[in-house]
Amino acid sequence: MGDHVILILIDMDTIEVSNLNRQFLFRKWHVGQSKAKVAREAVLKFKPDISITAYHANVKDPEFNVDFFKQFNVVLNGLDNLDARRHVNRLCLAADIPLVESGTTGFLGQVTVHVKGRTECYECQPKPTPKSYPVCTITSTPSKFVHCIVWAKDLLFAKLFGDKNQDNDLNIHSTDATNPSNNVEDVFEYKADEDSDQYGRRIYDHVFGYNIDLALANEETWKNRRKPTPLYLKDVMPKQLAKENGKLDKQKLADSVAVSAMSSLGLKNPQDIWNLEENTKIFLEAMKLFIEGREKDIGNLTFDKDDQLSVEFVTAAANIRASSFGIPMHSLFEAKGIAGNIVHAIATTNAIIAGLIVLEAIKVLQNDAENYRMTYCLEHPSRKMLLMPVEPFEPNKSCYVCSENPLSLEVNTLTTKLKDVVEKIVRSKLGMNSPMIMLGASLIFEVGDDLDEDEAANYASNLEKVLAKLPTPVTSGTMLKVEDLQQELSCNINIKHRDEFDEEKEPDGMVLSGWIQPSERQTQTTNNGEATSNAPASTSSPDDSDDLEILDTEPITLSGNKRKVAEISMTGDSGPFKKSSATTNSIVVDIENENGQPALDAADDDVVVMVHDESVHRKKARSQ
Repeated sequence: MGDHVILILIDMDTIEVSNLNRQFLFRKWHVGQSKAKVAREAVLKFKPDISITAYHANVKDPEFNVDFFKQFNVVLNGLDNLDARRHVNRLCLAADIPLVESGTTGFLGQVTVHVKGRTECYECQPKPTPKSYPVCTITSTPSKFVHCIVWAKDLLFAKLFGDKNQDNDLNIHSTDATNPSNNVEDVFEYKADEDSDQYGRRIYDHVFGYNIDLALANEETWKNRRKPTPLYLKDVMPKQLAKENGKLDKQKLADSVAVSAMSSLGLKNPQDIWNLEENTKIFLEAMKLFIEGREKDIGNLTFDKDDQLSVEFVTAAANIRASSFGIPMHSLFEAKGIAGNIVHAIATTNAIIAGLIVLEAIKVLQNDAENYRMTYCLEHPSRKMLLMPVEPFEPNKSCYVCSENPLSLEVNTLTTKLKDVVEKIVRSKLGMNSPMIMLGASLIFEVGDDLDEDEAANYASNLEKVLAKLPTPVTSGTMLKVEDLQQELSCNINIKHRDEFDEEKEPDGMVLSGWIQPSERQTQTTNNGEATSNAPASTSSPDDSDDLEILDTEPITLSGNKRKVAEISMTGDSGPFKKSSATTNSIVVDIENENGQPALDAADDDVVVMVHDESVHRKKARSQ
């Protein structure tokens, strides 16, 4: 790089303790401070002759629009979620700026190059998305430990310690509960004449005993499934032991910030798998500690993977439920990883990937397109290599983002509301943040701060209408045009009416298609993960908990017949890398999340680094 370098950093996150072991810029005294601002200060200490501006902001903020991106020559991504990655990909396509993508997951990592018109864009191949489960599977027929974790975290924990008005299927407590005209008592209501021990035992018998008995009454459900075993406290623990469970020191409780059921019961190793009796003791003790030690928090709590007592409760509840359904139990360490979507970061992997990002950035700045590589860091050697370079792939002609091919949506137009299409398809699957939906010349939905009250009310009203009942009816055979003005992205969606959907396989109640599925591409997988597109990834058995698909890592595959990028002239400014008229060579970098990898359920964690190197620009000018 030359002597005149300008960097711009953008990151909306602050430094946490868990960030310290995976990078080399932050120290303990930085905890709580802005990542972007601390990174700026750290870099200036060893490279004081450059100019760095740090923004504590979100890369998806409106100020970082297409015109903003047009200033730069390359964008480097290390974002922590799929939505933000797609957003930056679309801005780069609209601005015609090369994108270098990256991410790490434990020992695995990748750096990929995306250039409009020459290589695949980031969305040319499907990416893993957060796994969702039908409510009936979670509440009635779990078959994997992750189902038990979701039940314990999102249903039981939320019902006991979160919003008491939350409706779910846990509080049925009447032999005549099937009759909705009868008033059914809420068993989760804490009674005035019971103490915390009595309340805990009553909840235990209800959720692990009574509800299972109730489920067994539906014999049709269990024709082809293993029947669960109802668990009542009297069968798991003698009554006297249940009463004596734990040794609650109220003074110690008042003085302690971090309360632990494990400590109270003398259990020390989080990697031990507790037996049913131990899980029962943890469950009861955790409930007691919440009720007697954190009473003021009850009603407002949400699960937090950094809250020891919350993790203990969810682990114990999930294990008890797993035992009932014949599912192997897990340690607290494992359960915390599943519940908190944790993949442990490795600093050396991050360092390797960071180095590869810089190498590809230099190639882009030097216009060395023939040597662009997508490089994958493997856990185990393949072909005697831990770093696997692959030439970039051609654009996918079926990609709805960088091509003009229409999508197809199968949906019941008579029952599905517009809001379901907006949330489940336009926002969730297509990743649009500020969508506008048109049918012919009619605008049926739009968002934006510039709408007047009548317009906003009209669009809000449309959201509650079924598709076929909209002012301009959406029926089978119609085509919707969907746009995001911020991303400068538009696509067409053909509507096809369908009456019924499989609740297990199609939980959204609609099916979007229009891109090449992973199975349509010739691939060869290694033993490191799931395979879909361009380089080696890991595989796992169908019963492994990682089927939750919590990661937004780009799947890695080795293709025997790899497609090469088409030969395109790169002389002068005639090629796809035509530079903007701006006077800066720039790099945008987005720092990863707390695990050093993209996690889909995390909040946006965006860092943008722009590099202005006048010497590179002068060399390019002289060569033209």
